[in-house]
Amino acid sequence: MSEINELSNVRASMTDNSADTEMLLQVRSVGKNFGGVRALDHVNFDLKSGEVHVLFGENGAGKSTLINILAGAIRPDEGTIELSQKPVSLESVHEARRQGIAAVFQEFSLASELTVEENIFLGSEETTGIVLNKRKMRDTASEIVNRLGFDIPPRAQVSSLSRAQQQMTEIAKAMLTNPKILILDEPTSSLTEREVNQLFELMEVLQSEEVAIIYITHRVAEIRQVGDRVTVLRDGRYIDTVDAKSTSQQELVELMTGRSIGEFFPEVSFKPSDVCLALKNLTTRNKSVIDVSLEVRSGEIVGLAGLVGCGKSEIGRACFGIEPIERGEVEFLGETLNHLDPNSNLKRGLSYVPPDRRREGLLLDRPTRENISLASLDLATMSTKAVLHRSSERVITHNLAERMRVTPLALEKDANTYSGGNQQKILLSKYIARKNKVFILDEPTIGVDVGAKAEVYEFLASLAAEGVAVLLISSELPEILNMSNRVYVIRSGTVQAHFEGQEISEENLLNAFFSESAQGNTIRSATP
Repeated sequence: MSEINELSNVRASMTDNSADTEMLLQVRSVGKNFGGVRALDHVNFDLKSGEVHVLFGENGAGKSTLINILAGAIRPDEGTIELSQKPVSLESVHEARRQGIAAVFQEFSLASELTVEENIFLGSEETTGIVLNKRKMRDTASEIVNRLGFDIPPRAQVSSLSRAQQQMTEIAKAMLTNPKILILDEPTSSLTEREVNQLFELMEVLQSEEVAIIYITHRVAEIRQVGDRVTVLRDGRYIDTVDAKSTSQQELVELMTGRSIGEFFPEVSFKPSDVCLALKNLTTRNKSVIDVSLEVRSGEIVGLAGLVGCGKSEIGRACFGIEPIERGEVEFLGETLNHLDPNSNLKRGLSYVPPDRRREGLLLDRPTRENISLASLDLATMSTKAVLHRSSERVITHNLAERMRVTPLALEKDANTYSGGNQQKILLSKYIARKNKVFILDEPTIGVDVGAKAEVYEFLASLAAEGVAVLLISSELPEILNMSNRVYVIRSGTVQAHFEGQEISEENLLNAFFSESAQGNTIRSATP
């Protein structure tokens, strides 16, 4: 990593000379069907040595299908793939890796009970005869982790790591084979700013070594920062390939959606009244939250902002009864809650929507109908004396899914067959049947495309208009700035600052993120 500082202009020089760069990968007229669904329809894509080629599109556009084909996880029904002008058949993940293609997917493929070094070598173990060469694997794993500049202990069990550290482990695992092509699927979604910068520096080093990178992101701002070219997919079809530096965000969004989306964030009419949720000097047992006090009123959206790992998610989890509390109080509708557990909170009218929909939010191998109704089976509209009303369940879940615009809507379709954006809509649908007084939403648009984000924001605006109290926990600064009536900035598990009205600005929030002096002189009364 010592050469990183000398490579600040690598990307620009590579882009200027792109016409002379070797074409490493060529995908021609690739098609893929899943049952009656056309996931890819004669898609073209190419990749040059040493470039970052962004793959851009809405959830369900075909990005995941294409990269799964290139990674050897699924086989195309038609079309050709060439590596260095030679036709290849990527029949398995092992074969793709042998050909120099490695992928880091958004949904991790780690064995949680194994260590970091064991995961790095999983399926590619070093042996001496029939005995595992643990010393060699340990030394190699340490070399890879040190080269990447990642702060992860090789002997640590993966289940003990943060999501960001698990992301680093996936990247280290991919780098074991020294790939010619590295696929990164939403790699920054769980990383802190420092870790994101490390990743981008690593990408520059890899580019200097002629490694080509296929980069998938829903963060439009990242495209100009790291990309050389952008290929846009829509509804499984190739739309266009454009220059990442000269194409505006508006142009990219219009290529992606096929329409002008106008104002991205809706106008939210806040009419805050009674306090629905109040925290008083809340401290969690593991000290991830320390003496936090805040209020959320009906008819408003209150933002919890801060860097990844600052403790803001733990605040939401503590309120819902997931994170054990050492001291302090949680008040709901004026009542101090002496016993916090998720089931009781749901019945009270308090819901928490977790950030990891696949691990905590959904039963992926169960139908959409069951996922949506799961949190509401005790309601009289759903059941009587533990007997489920099937017809009512179908009608209610259909109406909820329609409200959230789950498409294409098929109630008996398993949740894992939907795109990430639609899975997020199913997760939100799961809770709105209960007509909650308070919604705690933890990173509600993580891994969601621009179009689906706009729909989630419309949903949040409708909740506020209906008098619901919303606590919005987010690492996306524009989300906090545009959707919040008031904002609490969290740092190191404490409330660093509180802003409302015109005080909610990018400058004020960023100062509170990083300035030691912000504490004490920017914390204001929570009373609107």
